[in-house]
Amino acid sequence: MSKQKVYIETSVISYLTAKPSRDIIIAGHQQITRDWWSKARHKFDCYISQIVVEEISLGDTEAALKRMNSVKNIPDLGYNEEVENLAIQYLELFGIPEKAKLDAFHLAYAVLYNIDFLLSWNCKHIANAVINSKLRDFNDKNSLFVPFLCTPNELLEV
Repeated sequence: MSKQKVYIETSVISYLTAKPSRDIIIAGHQQITRDWWSKARHKFDCYISQIVVEEISLGDTEAALKRMNSVKNIPDLGYNEEVENLAIQYLELFGIPEKAKLDAFHLAYAVLYNIDFLLSWNCKHIANAVINSKLRDFNDKNSLFVPFLCTPNELLEV
């Protein structure tokens, strides 16, 4: 039996590798992410995209290297025009602002590569019930695959 597939979005890798936060909510997300990474990740076939690679390579050199090392053995889904075209549709559908436009690309990758779960801590533009509902409605009407958008916490007890 094949494993379910997970697309790991940038925020998950950032929480995984960041210095422990003093903010109790962020610290909790960091711990949940580390728990998922060590206890549940192996139960899935995991993927990232070039968008993730570009995002995690930004910023402090040492921190970027740590992020890059954490995903070095995770396959990178190929970019194509279909991903871009769908992302453009999602930008409008979900009202994603220009400064956060890459969030639409993460959604498009998960859809077009038939990824079961899009794992993210970005609850504003990705992992929330409203986006899940709009995505399901749009994708059903357009005969597109519908991934489940969730946080690591939701995939921890697998």
